[in-house]
Amino acid sequence: MPELSPEQRAVFDLIEGTRRHVLVTGRAGTGKSTLLNHLSWNSEKQLVICAPTGVAALNVGGQTIHSLFKLPIGVVADREIEQDPILRRLLGAVEMLVIDEVSMVNADLLDAVDRSLRMARKRNEPFGGVQVVLFGDPFQLSPVPGDPDERAYFADHYASMWFFDAKVWRETDLAVVELREIHRQDDSEFKAMLTAVRHGRVTAEIAHALNSAGARPVPDEAPITLATRNDSVARINARALADLKGPLKTMAASVNGDFGGRAFPGEEKLELKRGAQVMFLRNDPEGRWVNGSIGTVTKLGRIIEVDIDGEAVEVHPATWERHKYSYSPATKALKRDVVAEFTQFPLRLAWAVTIHKSQGKTYDSAVVDLGTRVFSAGQTYVALSRLTSLAGLYMTRPLRPRDIIVDQDVVRFLTGAERIRMSVPDPAGPSTS
Repeated sequence: MPELSPEQRAVFDLIEGTRRHVLVTGRAGTGKSTLLNHLSWNSEKQLVICAPTGVAALNVGGQTIHSLFKLPIGVVADREIEQDPILRRLLGAVEMLVIDEVSMVNADLLDAVDRSLRMARKRNEPFGGVQVVLFGDPFQLSPVPGDPDERAYFADHYASMWFFDAKVWRETDLAVVELREIHRQDDSEFKAMLTAVRHGRVTAEIAHALNSAGARPVPDEAPITLATRNDSVARINARALADLKGPLKTMAASVNGDFGGRAFPGEEKLELKRGAQVMFLRNDPEGRWVNGSIGTVTKLGRIIEVDIDGEAVEVHPATWERHKYSYSPATKALKRDVVAEFTQFPLRLAWAVTIHKSQGKTYDSAVVDLGTRVFSAGQTYVALSRLTSLAGLYMTRPLRPRDIIVDQDVVRFLTGAERIRMSVPDPAGPSTS
């Protein structure tokens, strides 16, 4: 497990040493996931970890919010929440609730979590007295709008769909801690450009610098393409795989237990040929690759061999575990049990990937394909901030002003939020937020 930086350690101490509700945010590459992982293993509080989607929950060893709280899908509003004795005991034992990728959680769902905790714990105070710690960057991912009826409900009942506009915050404070030390990029000029894109403050000079770098010819050994659309990604990968000579090998995943839907962390059927460009889907315990590393398949068999920057590594199937929390009356403690397992080679075809799926990944070089238009706020920032340096950027077309979309509700929230400054030197310089 990576060692915490002084900044991350200070945030951990704040969370562990107080009962404050905290949003841990920060630019891409500031180590939010590292801190969450450390908190999971080192907190002395009884905590549960959850996330809005199945894959996000798997990545942090937790449950989905709906599964943990047994909440109905869709807008909960004032619908009755049903709780059995087992769930009430579980929620009654929680001291800290950690929600990852909170930017995808809508206000109604967070209010339902608040109501569930009050009910289970029979305490009419925010979150039933549980400390809530949120992780995520609202500048990168946003809640997904529902059908027209759901959108109309939010328009009538909330200032926005975002988690920070949940009604529970009228009764309690949410403090914002922004991690500022960027671990992904070293070039201060490129960091400044990314910060400008994140906040929608791109000058003509910054746009020219990004477009000039991105206009360079793509090398023959093309790096991964980050695209806005699933169909573009599927087409690029299928065409590149078909162009390779040699037999196609299909590896079927092994699934044991209930995965709660089809949101598997890897490919249910992984189709590869020798020469295929692949991306790793999780970190290697031995440190030979990380989640997002790119390589080329050189051997296919019971073990797959992948070349990463000239070094051949053997890749074995990996197992992802789906967890479920339970309460043990004997130990009076929470337990995290494995309820399902998914076993597959931790690889995915990687001539192309959607910008959404590139979330959290790091690439030395990539082709950014923004298509005919950018669909959502933060999409351009997510794509560009995957790169370690400007030297690795290639673009299928120049950036246009309308590609830089910043959600004004996010600006409103972060402008007015209470911020906690960590008493460590700020290597990124003054905040631009």
